[in-house]
Amino acid sequence: MSETSPAPTPRRARVRAPELIGKGGWLNTGDKQYTLADLRGRIVVLDFWTFCCINCLHVLDELRELEEQHRDTVVVIGVHSPKFVHEAEHRAVVDAVERYGVEHPVLDDPELATWKQYAVRAWPTLVVIDPEGYVVAQHAGEGHAHAIARLVEELEAEHEAKGTLRRGDGPYVPPEPEPTALRFPGKVLLLPSGNFLVSDTTRHQLVELAEDAETVVRRIGSGARGLADGTAAEASFSEPQGLALLDDGSVVVADTVNHALRRLDLRTGEVTTLAGTGRQWWQGSPTSGPAREIDLSSPWDVAVFGGRVWIAMAGVHQLWAYDPEAGTVAVAAGTTNEGLVDGPAAEAWFAQPSGLAATADRLWLADSETSALRWVDPDGRVHTAVGTGLFDFGHRDGAAGQALFQHPLGVTALPDGSVAVADTYNHALRRYDPATGEVTTLATDLREPSGAVLVGEDIVVVESARHRLTRLRLPEEAVRVASVAHRTRRAATEVAPGRLRLDVIFQAPAGQKLDTRYGPSTRLLVSSTPPELLLKGEGADTDLTREVDLNPAVTEGVLHVSAMAASCDDDPANAYPACHVHQQDWGVPVRITEGGASRLPLVLAGMDQDA
Repeated sequence: MSETSPAPTPRRARVRAPELIGKGGWLNTGDKQYTLADLRGRIVVLDFWTFCCINCLHVLDELRELEEQHRDTVVVIGVHSPKFVHEAEHRAVVDAVERYGVEHPVLDDPELATWKQYAVRAWPTLVVIDPEGYVVAQHAGEGHAHAIARLVEELEAEHEAKGTLRRGDGPYVPPEPEPTALRFPGKVLLLPSGNFLVSDTTRHQLVELAEDAETVVRRIGSGARGLADGTAAEASFSEPQGLALLDDGSVVVADTVNHALRRLDLRTGEVTTLAGTGRQWWQGSPTSGPAREIDLSSPWDVAVFGGRVWIAMAGVHQLWAYDPEAGTVAVAAGTTNEGLVDGPAAEAWFAQPSGLAATADRLWLADSETSALRWVDPDGRVHTAVGTGLFDFGHRDGAAGQALFQHPLGVTALPDGSVAVADTYNHALRRYDPATGEVTTLATDLREPSGAVLVGEDIVVVESARHRLTRLRLPEEAVRVASVAHRTRRAATEVAPGRLRLDVIFQAPAGQKLDTRYGPSTRLLVSSTPPELLLKGEGADTDLTREVDLNPAVTEGVLHVSAMAASCDDDPANAYPACHVHQQDWGVPVRITEGGASRLPLVLAGMDQDA
């Protein structure tokens, strides 16, 4: 009886992987330095990330299951590629690796050397390298873990058969735990008792401290990452952040990585879930309804304003609101597009809102990725007090129109109508006065401040990277600070004036096809800063290729490109195929230059065959 030969594995495009270079060296390897040759025989997944980026943090969570299931064949390597100046500091990268529970080796690349070698254009980007050292896939944005898992299984089978797969323990070496009372705390709330409630983010707990802001009174949460209601000892959180006091005396908690709002009964220590399903919100999911039935996305802070609990929904660049009376949740402002656009709530753009503070007539917010201080009025209109966009940041005091922050995460209302801003990446506490339109510096040498609360004439600041609360007397005079202005470290792409072809590369993962059952399964949205950069081609359409006309009179700017594609399992026998959404926003700095490129390829998933 003759045997049928197995069908040959389809050939996939392969490009020799460039070497891994990073001036900051390697983390989580026990001080060993690695090259790609050291990893030959393993499937390598490069995760190009930066710790300011919420989408990068989502991908860290997506990769955890892949790492666990393929621990003996797959090596995930985080290539830390900074956007902000602070992110190029080695100590800050070390802190971030611990803060976000990164359990794989990380290459610290402060000069973006490896980013450039791999022609990466977006955070996050995942690159898959086969056991022989060839790049076989690239994915930008979130939602690709299932596709990479499928590819990993194919590569395991292919290279097991060829004898080129090497199984065994990976290079990850965990760091020694530090015995501090708090570990990378996020936000703080002053309780009616005079004590403080702190979100002990990295330890997945809430901690009540006495009035001295040091003595631990009790801990709420088991300390294990999870989503479970129950007593203080039984309940579990996942990287909780924002805290707000409700009218009934309980506390609402932004349980960030659980994509949920939780309620803490201060008297009993009981924890329940108010909103969210534990699943992350994706484009096409409901945006309003019964709170326990609606998906959320990385809620980072909460504040009570106008009778509702407003939510800084960092994961989708929006503000949402929870109605305690009705038990419902809904979008309150923002389009999910990332950027800085003021106006009516439904038309405004945000960029990772991460801090909220309410007064009688304003909801203040720290919009971290635009390094901006913004506010919402009672009519729902969005305004910007300080900040210009995604790529300008620094430490500059003075008139609000030219003042600069660097990735602020917190804002606190002060009694005189001004606000204090936790200017996180400048390690400073700043002040904006709406009456004068001036920005000043209240204090410096605060290590990654992420929130603050007023206590009498003092302000108690969360020094997240010093793992403590710090009490400061509000100064009568501002601190004088030398002005520093920065732009993003990414080099601008040189493009020719006139017609430019935008190509978003998307190839459905193996075993899947574009989901066209209910109409087009792709979407492309294009805009620019300044708006005058685009003479033609802005707006939304379903085609992933777009011809745009660039204004030769505008020498430089940013192209904002947002792409989405939905793919489903390609099995005619399955009436309910599993479907997946792939999405990414690019902010591409461009410089208009004669002789520049006439095509701009952006890889959502797959390989650019025209590269």
